[in-house]
Amino acid sequence: MDLISFVIPCYRSEKTLPHVIEEIDTKMAEMKEYLYEIILVNDCSPDNTAETIKKLCEEKDRGNGVRRGIFFAKNFGQHSALMAGLREAGGDYVVCLDDDGQTPANEVDKLIAKLEEGYDAVYAKYENKKHSLFRNMGSMVNERMTRIMLEKPADLYVSSYFAVKKFVVKDMIRYENSYPYVIGLVLRATKSITNVVVTHREREEGNSGYTLKKLLGLWFNGFTAFSVKPLRIATVIGALSAVAGFLYGFYTIIKRFVNPDVPMGFSSTMAAIVFFGGMIMLMLGLIGEYIGRIYISLNNSPQYVVREKVNSNDEGK
Repeated sequence: MDLISFVIPCYRSEKTLPHVIEEIDTKMAEMKEYLYEIILVNDCSPDNTAETIKKLCEEKDRGNGVRRGIFFAKNFGQHSALMAGLREAGGDYVVCLDDDGQTPANEVDKLIAKLEEGYDAVYAKYENKKHSLFRNMGSMVNERMTRIMLEKPADLYVSSYFAVKKFVVKDMIRYENSYPYVIGLVLRATKSITNVVVTHREREEGNSGYTLKKLLGLWFNGFTAFSVKPLRIATVIGALSAVAGFLYGFYTIIKRFVNPDVPMGFSSTMAAIVFFGGMIMLMLGLIGEYIGRIYISLNNSPQYVVREKVNSNDEGK
């Protein structure tokens, strides 16, 4: 029998997580041809999520599923939590979903069916998203960024609810540097990816854990960790700016010869200085960001630090 591993990053979900687990157990009771395990990764949540995970892992009446808990020493972010869960997962299929109940665990059979058709990865697609306006805007920017920087197919919708085959997971967890970006790792591993339409629900409790700062950090991580296109774009902008500066200087000289009485414009000179100075600083900052990330990676900065595990595969090793 094939094993399905459910990986759930957890943050501020003490009230919603039991419902998600119950829904998985109920659905898997119908899918008797599969075994399953649930891996809960606590991203150092400030509420009682850690205690909730421990109780869920200790429950006796859990169907046929094994529950495992991973607890971070500090907050490392959703993608680091996913990487920890992927390394713990032993399933032939691995399903990643949210802890807030918005991603329907009872429709996991749709994702698994697509994998069994022959696809290597399947992303859930929502016809009617129930995220806030802020989160939807963030998703739109992320969509554009992955399409331009990571060469994601234009017709492929990516979300936090997805399923991949075991060989894709094995390739993903080879990435041990800082700043993991799961979407980039999937796109790097395979092009056999499709979508399946599922329901998107209203959030049961609380608000999204993604702040503007976290979203900006995620986007920046996405296009600096897996693409050199920003550097190439900076090179093109620099070349265009140099050409524009040369042409403007040539125009100024010609204008001076044609009409010597026209005073040289102080404001235009200052505007040019500010524009080109700003472009230079922007490009230097971008280069510095790449160099900084190289430096951090060379220092073996960890993706995450695990404080404790419950029911882990490697306990006792």
